[in-house]
Amino acid sequence: MAGPHKIRGMLKSERERARRRFRRQRNQNHLAQRGLHDCIIVLDHLKPTFNVGKIFRSADGFGAREIHLVGIDFFDPAPGMGTFKWVPATFHRDFYPCYTELTNRDYTLYTLEPGSGTPIMDEAFPEKSAFIFGHEESGISFEPDLFPNVKRLTIPQYGKSQSLNVSVAASIILYEYVRQHGKKEL
Repeated sequence: MAGPHKIRGMLKSERERARRRFRRQRNQNHLAQRGLHDCIIVLDHLKPTFNVGKIFRSADGFGAREIHLVGIDFFDPAPGMGTFKWVPATFHRDFYPCYTELTNRDYTLYTLEPGSGTPIMDEAFPEKSAFIFGHEESGISFEPDLFPNVKRLTIPQYGKSQSLNVSVAASIILYEYVRQHGKKEL
């Protein structure tokens, strides 16, 4: 059985491999083409483990326009199965510049909060919609009341935990957006 020192070393080594994968694919991302649909995913301070890559995979599958990463300087692209190079990524240090850019481009922004907000199936999404997903444990990094143009949504759940994995929630939102605005492949 490995001791704590050996486990820390293994984790550090895996993190360095993830950083190398990120750097290689980040260079390819500069050539990514915008997706077919005019929806955007905003990832706000997510952990750099497997969820970010999985969200890129879903964004590619559903034809999302692009992904904005707030407070995320790197992530492991391996769970995305190479999709980081296909979906354009924009990196922001904090939320305000992201908010400003998207509102200047006439996007309607939404956060997802368990148990509060409009159920997703009751919201008619405008074509230019941006969906904000916060940290798995601490939620969004900004005070929503300071951004009154950001609307609140919820994915209705019927179990006791009222908690979905962030990559699952992103897939559900992308599905609902495409259900409302889906375009046939060109």
